[in-house]
Amino acid sequence: MKQEFVIAGMTCGNCKKGVEKKLNSIPEISGIQVDLQSGVTEIETMQTLSFEAIEAILGSKYTVTDRNVEISKWKALFPLALIFLYVFLGAVFLQLPAFSRSGFMMDFMGLFFIVFSFFKFLGYRSFPSSFATYDPIAKAIPVYGWVYPFIETALGLAFLFQFEVTLALWVSLFVLSVTTFGVLQSLLNKNKIQCACLGTVLNLPMTEATLIENIVMILMALSLLFGIT
Repeated sequence: MKQEFVIAGMTCGNCKKGVEKKLNSIPEISGIQVDLQSGVTEIETMQTLSFEAIEAILGSKYTVTDRNVEISKWKALFPLALIFLYVFLGAVFLQLPAFSRSGFMMDFMGLFFIVFSFFKFLGYRSFPSSFATYDPIAKAIPVYGWVYPFIETALGLAFLFQFEVTLALWVSLFVLSVTTFGVLQSLLNKNKIQCACLGTVLNLPMTEATLIENIVMILMALSLLFGIT
């Protein structure tokens, strides 16, 4: 059978030869093809090998990922990208015909919170436990996970109706910063957990996309705060 892995850390021809030599020492492998530039490595095996087994043979100098898992991971994030696009277009539409940068950001944040809280409510019973796997406050105070979708809904309405915007921005900045810290920790620790940003219905994996999504919102909140306060 054929398996594909991505091996990061190869910088020269000698690295490639060293990788091939180490992989050839695995009895289950009958054929190897290594691409130095992309790191993509095809192996013919008599039985399925995990990327952990490959990584153990190669040592700490190299990082190994299963290419098929990586592809399916990004496929799984398609709903998140689609929702982000709809929120963006919705915020643009709400600003027509006279576009305002601050108005766009408030509408974007409002729609973001409303849409994301909606998906959290769809899987409300299972959301708190999933959220607690990475959010520090939800870990320490379980009731926070039950309240969080309501906080997002309130923030969304505040931005869309421009009610107590300064307070909403400070609250947004706080909750997003805490969650972002938890997301960053999970990514650095390589925890393979579910992202609860869209609740538990869509079963999204925790990836860098969640981090980027939170950072975008934090930057918008900071930009609006500097403009309002």
